Amino acid sequence: PDILRELLEQREMPQQDHGSLGSGFIISSDGYVLTNNHVISEADEIKIIMNDQREFDASLIGTDQRSDLALLKINAKDLPVLTLAKNEKLRVGQWVVAIGSPFGLDYSASAGIVSAIGRSIPSERHENTYVPFIQTDVAINPGNSGGPLFNMDGEVVGINSQIYSPSGGS
Repeated sequence: PDILRELLEQREMPQQDHGSLGSGFIISSDGYVLTNNHVISEADEIKIIMNDQREFDASLIGTDQRSDLALLKINAKDLPVLTLAKNEKLRVGQWVVAIGSPFGLDYSASAGIVSAIGRSIPSERHENTYVPFIQTDVAINPGNSGGPLFNMDGEVVGINSQIYSPSGGS
């Protein structure tokens, strides 16, 4: 319970000017934040609202469209950081927890298992492109994007990115 509380307290929400919400998390104490590219891709301005309601303007450092990652930077110091799993050997059936803000609801956690690892995702040109996506049965909804996916040791093993469903929600 204490580790979950700490993880929830470290969650951020990048926000686009037109009101789009997503999640993200701090990866270095000097203000680097990881989120999804699709969360910030059309933003003119990026704001990060911390769990203590502090607001920061974020600078876009870089993106990778193929893996749907974006690195942001805020002007802050001594921030709490999440631990990235080192040499994580995820296996199908392993339990994971997703943290995020589905539909703008703060501090939501969903648990499930790893269903598959490394999916070929069709590209815009309808060709399969291997990307090491983690497929889970964790409930992911709009607003979870960019949030961390944890193993049971509280280490980040992935980033919540997509949902594949007819309705667009879990």
